[in-house]
Amino acid sequence: MDKVRIDKWLWAARFYKTRSLATDAINRGKVRVAGDAVKPAKEIKIGDALHLQHGDHAIDCIVMGLSDIRRGAPEAKLLFEETAASQAKREAATVQKKLAPEPAAQLHGRPTKRQRRDLDSAKEY
Repeated sequence: MDKVRIDKWLWAARFYKTRSLATDAINRGKVRVAGDAVKPAKEIKIGDALHLQHGDHAIDCIVMGLSDIRRGAPEAKLLFEETAASQAKREAATVQKKLAPEPAAQLHGRPTKRQRRDLDSAKEY
């Protein structure tokens, strides 16, 4: 196997739970190969550099193996290697997120009628 469709590979490498989710992410421009936006039918090969915007964080990885069959997580990890810079950035973001205060820490219960009116009037602008 020399080449695999990128949507199948993303599904097999367990970045997305279904192929349709992988296809949607590709169509929205969340996946790039060598810095270029691609289509779901794009064939990737070993050594290609991928950039994925997945949730709150970005992942830069290099294709190390090809598969169009979804297997267990230990086998899926062998299909790619995340770059050191991407790992460091992701870990720093995780630490920052843990240290940040909870946004709803000051909120207690439901808003009163007056608070609701203030919120609604603020949303109008």
